[in-house]
Amino acid sequence: MQISRSVLSGTKMAAVLAAGALALTACGGSSTPAASSGSGPQLINAGKLTVCSDVPYEPFEFQKDGKIVGFDMDIANELAKDLKAELNVVDSSFEAIETGTALTGCDVSISSISITDVRKNVMDFSNPYMDDDLTLVATSSSGISNLDGAKGKKVGVQQATTGAQYAKDKGIDAQQFEDSGLLVQALKAGTIDAAVGNQSVLGYAIMDDSKLKRVEDYATGEKLGISIKKGNTAMADAVNATLKRITDDGTLKKFETTWFGEATKK
Repeated sequence: MQISRSVLSGTKMAAVLAAGALALTACGGSSTPAASSGSGPQLINAGKLTVCSDVPYEPFEFQKDGKIVGFDMDIANELAKDLKAELNVVDSSFEAIETGTALTGCDVSISSISITDVRKNVMDFSNPYMDDDLTLVATSSSGISNLDGAKGKKVGVQQATTGAQYAKDKGIDAQQFEDSGLLVQALKAGTIDAAVGNQSVLGYAIMDDSKLKRVEDYATGEKLGISIKKGNTAMADAVNATLKRITDDGTLKKFETTWFGEATKK
């Protein structure tokens, strides 16, 4: 995900500004959380790790059976566990996340956020936890076999993402969707011919649909990270410690297999 949105979702922005009241409790976390203390990171709400995320964005974060689940949420649960805190997830607009506004009401943002130099001006990032380049997917009936062939066709992107900017840079006049769920729905309904977006999300969305195909990948060098309020070194150290632990003990690889399988491969 990347590049700023022009219009904020009122509901999601309200959620950010009233994070404590509108926080959605995700699965996991300690049932008897302890407030952060000492030299460790200070949490906005004592005993609770408040995480901003743009829901839905399958398979990273989405609602299932009344809970927010997904690859990012598994990582968030591990961080909350290490901090001995309860995990609260706030459904935020991605503009609030990628501009850093969300961090006024959240301890961290975990939402498939691409690490960019522009974003580093307004927020700090954890070490990368996943590589995630772009792809073009299309309906089998569209005849699209590459990006040039998509010109003049109905192409969709999620607004505020690297996919949206990439399509624009390549001369594609794409239809903008507020979230990936709406984008995928339009693709499967046939109201658009193709979509440009991250390999993980679009690969996952179409892997069991014979009417859709992945036609071209783009090596953009994107790496995903957890965003942290600028200068909050205690939180950055805690996040990186959790990422190192789950990488070293194989937990992160297990999460990848659970949520992506072969979805990120062509």
